[in-house]
Amino acid sequence: MTLSHHRDARGFALGPFLIFIALIVFLGIGLTLNPREIPSPLIDKPAPAFALPQLHQPEAQLKLADMAGKVWLLNVWASWCVACREEHPVLIDFAKRGVLPIVGLNYKDKRADALGWLQQFGDPYTTSIVDAEGRVGIDYGVYGVPETFLIDGKGRIRHKHIGPVTPEVLEKELLPRIKELQGA
Repeated sequence: MTLSHHRDARGFALGPFLIFIALIVFLGIGLTLNPREIPSPLIDKPAPAFALPQLHQPEAQLKLADMAGKVWLLNVWASWCVACREEHPVLIDFAKRGVLPIVGLNYKDKRADALGWLQQFGDPYTTSIVDAEGRVGIDYGVYGVPETFLIDGKGRIRHKHIGPVTPEVLEKELLPRIKELQGA
């Protein structure tokens, strides 16, 4: 007799009941996990190559190879992103420090909207590149904006932060890793 056909004295099928209990346990565990702590499979692997038009100069491209030898941040953002407004002042202040280049990956956005957004709120980026169809975002495993990647001088992704960069994230998560990578 299989488990799904086994019944107790009252005729109760144990198999479906046990499967239901197992699903509840897995759901309960899943609900306790923080999605911002999901590790990226790209950590310590080469950053996916790209060649994308620049937001301010669409005739010019930025390639991953252009960033060789530099420790830098790739910040995925969009004008339609509410959480990007939360992190934007943090990025503006951080950019003023001149610690490292910040490249903006404008994700699934309209060029005019993106340019207007930066004009209105300020531009923390060394340059912004346009990923209008989201293909580069897919290569980087982006599933929402904002997301920020720390990339070392050898072109390896060393850290991924999901969600807005806050002052606390900047000071406790990003800056120590940046200083380590820069050898400071």
